Amino acid sequence: MTRPTLLLGQTFVAHGNPLLNPWQDAVQIDSAGAVLIEDGLIRAVGNRDLLRRAHPQAAVQDYGDHLICPGFVDAHVHYPQTAIIASWGKRLIDWLNTYTFPEEVRLADPAYAAEIAARHLDLALDHGTTTLCSYTTIHAHSVDAFFEAAAARRMRTVAGKTCMDRNAPEGLRDTAQSAYDDSKRLLERWHGQGRAGYAITPRFSPTSTPDQLSALGALWRAYPDCLMQTHLSEQPDEIAWVRDLFPDARDYLDTYEAHGLIGARAVFGHAIHLEPREIDRIAESGAALVHCPTSNTFIGSGLMDAAGLAARRITLGLATDTGGGSSFSMLRTMAAAYEIAQLRSTSLHPAQLLWLATAGSARSLHLHDHIGTLAPGYEADLTILDLASTSAIAQRTAGAADIWEALFPTIMMGDDRAIADVWIAGEKRRRKHTT
Repeated sequence: MTRPTLLLGQTFVAHGNPLLNPWQDAVQIDSAGAVLIEDGLIRAVGNRDLLRRAHPQAAVQDYGDHLICPGFVDAHVHYPQTAIIASWGKRLIDWLNTYTFPEEVRLADPAYAAEIAARHLDLALDHGTTTLCSYTTIHAHSVDAFFEAAAARRMRTVAGKTCMDRNAPEGLRDTAQSAYDDSKRLLERWHGQGRAGYAITPRFSPTSTPDQLSALGALWRAYPDCLMQTHLSEQPDEIAWVRDLFPDARDYLDTYEAHGLIGARAVFGHAIHLEPREIDRIAESGAALVHCPTSNTFIGSGLMDAAGLAARRITLGLATDTGGGSSFSMLRTMAAAYEIAQLRSTSLHPAQLLWLATAGSARSLHLHDHIGTLAPGYEADLTILDLASTSAIAQRTAGAADIWEALFPTIMMGDDRAIADVWIAGEKRRRKHTT
């Protein structure tokens, strides 16, 4: 047993889903809050004076007016694309061919894969992200590199070998059989080991033959407690390409459904241009969709109807989609989600945005019993937000009428400077600002 630590500050506590219920009933911020952590877990959340009296032996970390949140959960990233983030001027397919695939070829070098995995995770932590769900490359060692780097940082992560057996350059294609065999070996090595979870990962239908999709569907049936992650309906020209490649499919989603790649543990990134049947089937299956707003604007993909999909009781996560996304920051991602919702005539409240980046994303990854919420028994992954991290934010916060109005400028204008501290599995991580 380690000595407990009591963190004092304002606390963000969620009791329900603020996208389905009035946000006032679903979440709250306690201005005199505290979180007791011990042995990597949250032991208590409540009033600071009551918890100090109940636990006089605890070490105290006083964060004053900073906001204690669950660690941010980034539900869709491509760690191999770390070095090419913010590459100029391409639509999705051209962007893949010009930037992504050449960079992923470089990860054939295990040393480079390890370097990029470590770089990505450190950048994520510097921006307050404590859990990520990542794509890798076709190279099995790229999966090992990511999980090894995460284990060294004690981070909870999800990842899987990215499988492609067509429409990709030499050096980035596997086969239906090798995709099955490699993925099986990797998931047996990593799934459930420490804080690692495995996601069976066809990149997207255009880069997998029907045989490969069927093989991965069979693997998922054999290991149903894994996630299955892929891309869906990101851009109209991509959807047209899928139509040409799968002329018998009813729609894009059907290219997965026909091969057993839909279900409650499926996680589809983007999902912007969905047909009514696809929305109905996703809602029926219990699959999750992940909103990637900075990527969708940067690559010109479109405006996801997050509020409309949430109203269908579809589980939504939030993600940077680095490197197609233009920022490692979940704060910037929340801001972009707000802006896209505004363009769709919906105003997302800061309570909803912060919930999406924490509990919502955790639920999309089926990790909601472990992370994403400040509650006893949950893993002590925490992000501490300074609500006056820059002069521009501070002057706006100073005039705020309530805590939500004080939080909103940090969501809209905050960056890594707003991350006062990060705790991973109950241990404080020393931070280094990146800007």
